[in-house]
Amino acid sequence: MNVLLVSANTETLNMPILPMGLGLVAAAAKQAGHKVRFLDLMAETEPEAALTDVISLVRPEAIGVSIRNIDDQVSASPHFLLETARSVVATCKRLSKAPTILGGAGYSMFPESALEYLGADMGIQGEGEAAFVALLARIEAKANVSDVPGLYLPRKGCRTPPNFHQRLDDWPFPNPAIFAVKRFQDPACYLPFQARRGCALRCTYCATETIEGSRIRKRSPEAVVKELARWQAAGFTRIFFVDNTFNLPPDYARELCVQLAKADLGLTWRAIFYPGRTEESLVRDMARAGCTEVSLGFESGNQRVLAGMGKHFKTAEVRRTARLLGDAGIGRMGFLLLGGPDETRESVLESLQFADTLNLEAMKITVGIRIYPKTRLASRARAEGLIDTADNLLQPRFYIRHGMEDWLRETVAQWIAERPNWGM
Repeated sequence: MNVLLVSANTETLNMPILPMGLGLVAAAAKQAGHKVRFLDLMAETEPEAALTDVISLVRPEAIGVSIRNIDDQVSASPHFLLETARSVVATCKRLSKAPTILGGAGYSMFPESALEYLGADMGIQGEGEAAFVALLARIEAKANVSDVPGLYLPRKGCRTPPNFHQRLDDWPFPNPAIFAVKRFQDPACYLPFQARRGCALRCTYCATETIEGSRIRKRSPEAVVKELARWQAAGFTRIFFVDNTFNLPPDYARELCVQLAKADLGLTWRAIFYPGRTEESLVRDMARAGCTEVSLGFESGNQRVLAGMGKHFKTAEVRRTARLLGDAGIGRMGFLLLGGPDETRESVLESLQFADTLNLEAMKITVGIRIYPKTRLASRARAEGLIDTADNLLQPRFYIRHGMEDWLRETVAQWIAERPNWGM
């Protein structure tokens, strides 16, 4: 089949990122024998014209549209991001009779409501490598598609839940050539690379389990290093390991770092770091392997608030982790998430003071917690009457402890104004 895959994201938010997830789906579809055309709208100066041209050229028999972000998660003035994707879907349906199929991390959190809002023909929740290929086979055979795992149909929902594949090494990587060369040359752009999928931590506000499942699944360190060598040869040396927690499990992280250091690829990379149970030897291994920065999402400096978020680490562990990373020369960007259900003025001040004493290279503070479907935070917000029971949460809703919002915003603004490396 002629397949067109479109990355609808045109927002940089924190940093410009290559649409690697859609690239993996493209690689799986090619491996299955399909002719795949890949279009990254972020790389196009005229996205609408580029989409129109490629549809005319390819004459696709199926069109996949990847949705990365729903909104910018800024509670004060949230920016809803689906209008661009809605226009992309409308263009696809206007110019082609091929079924338009949604996917991506953003879509997977809102499979029914996003499908309805965007007006596509169907959508796949969860991993697309197997499900999208299975769907293409059904479409090509003109067979029933309703039992494809994770497939949502308008007004019919999902018949078979997503299937999270256990052996990630079974799936191919995309050819770097599918991405625009100018994306490689942007010094702000990182290659998002996922060595592991799934998260078993189950924080009260997080929707990762919906996207990737709760069981950690790993690519072999050998396969990861081999693939990164291919990207390095193509000219890409800045890597962002987007695994939910790079340092868990620690034995896997250690082996990966040892092999990266041995390969000596000249890569610099950043990662998301879990602030508890940090092993000093692993931090040293990360530095030797090229790690230059981590995102340290400790979220609060108050132990009661952390417990209410479902966190399993202590503030003392955060302090030790920050020190170990700093001693190893690894930059640290800390994150605070303020205003949740257990927050008080005292706990907010405690968190700000705690963050200040860590002397991190950068701090990002978020006021209010984005409420996602099927999370414990959503259940609590409904029980407290903060959101309507019928609200599908596609339009951004935030939990901010009642009566605290104005004081919280003023207080955070004052702290940020006095610290040039802090921001929102």
